[in-house]
Amino acid sequence: MTQPVAAFAGLGVSNPERILTNADFERMLDTSDSWIRERTGIRERHVAGPEQTTAMLARDASLAALAEAGMGPDDIDTIILATATPDRLLPSTACDLQALLGARNANAFDIGAACSGWIYGLVVGESMIAAGAAERLLVLGAEKLSAVVDYTDRSTAVLFGDGAGAVVLIRSDGARGILSSYLKSDGTLAELLWRPGGGTVHPPSEEMLKDHSYFIKMAGREVFKNAVRSMADAAARALERAGLVADEVDLLVPHQANIRIIEATAAHARIPMDRVYVNVDRYGNTSSASIPIALDEARRCGQLKPGMTVLLVTFGAGFTWGSLVLRW
Repeated sequence: MTQPVAAFAGLGVSNPERILTNADFERMLDTSDSWIRERTGIRERHVAGPEQTTAMLARDASLAALAEAGMGPDDIDTIILATATPDRLLPSTACDLQALLGARNANAFDIGAACSGWIYGLVVGESMIAAGAAERLLVLGAEKLSAVVDYTDRSTAVLFGDGAGAVVLIRSDGARGILSSYLKSDGTLAELLWRPGGGTVHPPSEEMLKDHSYFIKMAGREVFKNAVRSMADAAARALERAGLVADEVDLLVPHQANIRIIEATAAHARIPMDRVYVNVDRYGNTSSASIPIALDEARRCGQLKPGMTVLLVTFGAGFTWGSLVLRW
């Protein structure tokens, strides 16, 4: 088995107080609680208020992670923030977060890999530690998806929530940390899950707002098929790189997109559902924040314990996907 280079020193999350339930959607759209739960497994999701920004959610998660690590903002040398919902296009949300934290000694940059962003960020952070370019990093997934969801589209509106998760990543002592990883993407499938308007190809305009091209669009059936196939393959490849098999995985923590995707991925990976952590019912799809939020909750409820072998697997727009094996 490979020896880890990077390990977690602290983990923190931030979830907005406001909760949007399926009953709320019954009043907003032609839908029902049973329809939503049957197809997605979601009962409720956290939604940020107009005054809460992605950077603010990231700040709160960062402070919790730093407190657990026994560090302050000045101890951090790198901030890697994964987000599909930056507060603005220029500068990066990571730089806004640096300013909010007062992390004067850090370099800061964003990663755009949609729901896979936090796993991508961990791999980048691990590589920086291995190269001697960083020693104490904040790696975050932070999203305010409610700002880009079309609340007139029942096929997508019910899926997404807001939140942030942060980890302090440090050099491993060799006993615990990241054992292996695998990343992949396929840009030819971009238009199956995307936001057509708002960038330089289709800049903001009155017409863009009228035709709702600013919001998330998704071909659900095709996304499902690609997500399951890609996540199952990524899980197998990360385990192979770690010199492990599925039976040696104590806990699978997948991206919390949809209960059907989670169940199908677990079946393909040959990991029973009693070894899979699921909280999509209470958070919905929080994109890059979903795995750190699930990890934090799993350890707090006692399902994730020190010494466990943990498999993380994700899939997102791009398409991007990836997996990572941890010794907790």
